[in-house]
Amino acid sequence: QVQLVESGGGLVQPGGSLRLSCAASGFIFSNYNMGWYRQAPGKQRELVATISSGGRTNLADSVKGRFTISRDNAKNTVYLQMNSLKPEDTAVYYCWRTGRWGQGTQVTVSS
Repeated sequence: QVQLVESGGGLVQPGGSLRLSCAASGFIFSNYNMGWYRQAPGKQRELVATISSGGRTNLADSVKGRFTISRDNAKNTVYLQMNSLKPEDTAVYYCWRTGRWGQGTQVTVSS
């Protein structure tokens, strides 16, 4: 069955960095667009970044210049490199594929 398993979240100080990973299984990873969404407390889930099957990326304006999305088709994994983190980046981050979500990983940016 399709599985998306996130890892890499945690607590980081403002200005710090984290790299999230999403290990995918149960489908032909290289054929699918992948992405990351996030949901902060009391807010709707929002798009952070997507990457097409061909490697084309799209990032939300709020993270452009700070976050990078990438994929390794040999490892069936999509990554989200997050730099210059801000308190407003605090949220549960979800890996996404069409029709599927991971369980989420908590990112907390706080001093």
